[in-house]
Amino acid sequence: MKHETSLLQSLQASASSLSLAQLLALHPTLPRRSAQRQLAQLVAAGLVRADGNARARRYQVSTFAAHAAATPAFAVRETVADLLAGSVALSPEGQEILAYVEQAPTARKPVGYQTDFLAAYQPNQTSYLPEALRRHLHRLGRTAPGQAQAPAGTYSRAILNRLLIDLSWASSHLEGNTYSRLDTRQLIEHGTAARGKPAIETQMILNHKAAIEFLVGNIDSVGFDRYTLLNLHSSLAENLLPNPADEGRVRQHAVDIGLSVYRPLSVPQQIDHQLNLLLTQARQIADPFEQSFFMMVHLPYLQPFADINKRTSRLAANLPLFKANLCPLTFVDVPEPAYRRAVLGVYEMTRIELLRDLYVWAYERSTQEYLAIRQELSEPDPLRLAWRDLIKTTVRRVVQHPEQHPPSTIVQAVNASVPSLDRATVQGLIEEELHRLHEGVLARYGLRPSEWVAWRQARAPE
Repeated sequence: MKHETSLLQSLQASASSLSLAQLLALHPTLPRRSAQRQLAQLVAAGLVRADGNARARRYQVSTFAAHAAATPAFAVRETVADLLAGSVALSPEGQEILAYVEQAPTARKPVGYQTDFLAAYQPNQTSYLPEALRRHLHRLGRTAPGQAQAPAGTYSRAILNRLLIDLSWASSHLEGNTYSRLDTRQLIEHGTAARGKPAIETQMILNHKAAIEFLVGNIDSVGFDRYTLLNLHSSLAENLLPNPADEGRVRQHAVDIGLSVYRPLSVPQQIDHQLNLLLTQARQIADPFEQSFFMMVHLPYLQPFADINKRTSRLAANLPLFKANLCPLTFVDVPEPAYRRAVLGVYEMTRIELLRDLYVWAYERSTQEYLAIRQELSEPDPLRLAWRDLIKTTVRRVVQHPEQHPPSTIVQAVNASVPSLDRATVQGLIEEELHRLHEGVLARYGLRPSEWVAWRQARAPE
C-alpha cells in the first residue's frame, strides 16, 4: 500500500503521463515486477488510467482519482459506499463518470439534448454491450434448452405471478416507493393495499402490474413502435400525472430534471421526430440485450413524456427479454443512488459506462433470483400431456402381460390411436416410462407390487 500510494502520488504530481521506466527512476528501490503489479491494482481500482501497449504503455491519474484528491476522505468513502451498496463493481470509466456527477450541480456544465448521440448509433454495428459481455448475459439469462424455438413470451407467462411482484416492487422502489415486497405481494395477489401508505404508492404498484400484463399478454403484437410505447406509458402513468392528458402522449412542454444540469428538448415536433428515430433504431437491433440496454439509455435521455420516463424505459428494456424467453431484468436490490448517478452520466455526459456497469450487475442479480425457478420450472411435454392416458394404459398392459412381446404391444397401441406424425415420439415416451419404472410410481399406472416383481423376473436374463 505504501508503494502504491507513492506511485499514485508521483502520477498526481506529474504534468503528463509517465512510463514504467520513468516511474522506476522516481522509485529506484521498488522492484520492476512489484511496480507492474501495483500499477495493475491501481488501474483495476479506477485510480490510474493506462494507455498504449508493452513498452509504449503510459500511466496517468484518472478523473476519479483527481476528484478524490480534492475531496475530503470521508466524503469519498460515503459516495462509494452509496454506490456499492449491493456489491456493484465499477469499471474505471464508471468511476470517472461517478466522479463527475458527484460534483455539485454548480460545478457541472449545463448541457442540452445532443442529437448526435442517437445519430451516431448504427444498429448491429455500434455495440454498447461488447460481444463477450453479451455472451455472458446470454449464458446467465438462458431459461431452457429449447428457449429459442419456444413461442415468444413462453417463459414470462410461466413466471408471470412472480414477475408481477418482483418487477413492480423493485421498479417502484427506485422511484422512492416504500411498499415492501410482502406489501406488494398482498396488493397484487389479493388486492389488499398496505396500511399507512400513500394512495400514490398503491397506484404506482398497480400501474406496474397493468403495464407488465400489457406486455406479456400481447407479446406477439407489441414491439418497439409508437403504439406499444405510448400505451406502456399510459399504463404506468394512469392517475399519477397532474394533467391526465399527458398519459400516453408525447410531451408538449419543457421539463426540468431535478439535481441535473441537463435540459431535454422542449419543442414537441423535435421530440416526436427523435422518438420516431429512436424506435426505428431499436427495431433494427438484433441482439435482445443490446436492444434492451439501448432503450435503458436513450428513452430517459430523450424524455419523450411529461414524467415517468425511467419507469417506461425499465419495462421497455424487458420487452426483448420477454420475447426471447430470457430471464427478466427485475432491478431487485439495485441501489437507488447508483441508478440515479448512472442515469445522470447519460444525461450530462452522454456516456453509458456507469449505467452499463449497473445493468450488468442488476441482470446478474436478477438471474440469481430466478435460478431456483429455472431449476423447478419445466414446461410439461405437450405430447406426454396429450397422450397421458394412452401412455399409462399401455405401460400397465405391458407389465401385466410379461409373456407378450413389449415392442409389439406398444406399437399396436400407438398405431391404433396416435396420428402417424407423432407415433414415433409417443412410442419413445412409453419406452422411457417403462425404462424408469420403479416401486415408487406403480400407483400411477394402476399396478400392484406383485405385478411389477413378476414383470422384472420375466425380463431378467436366465
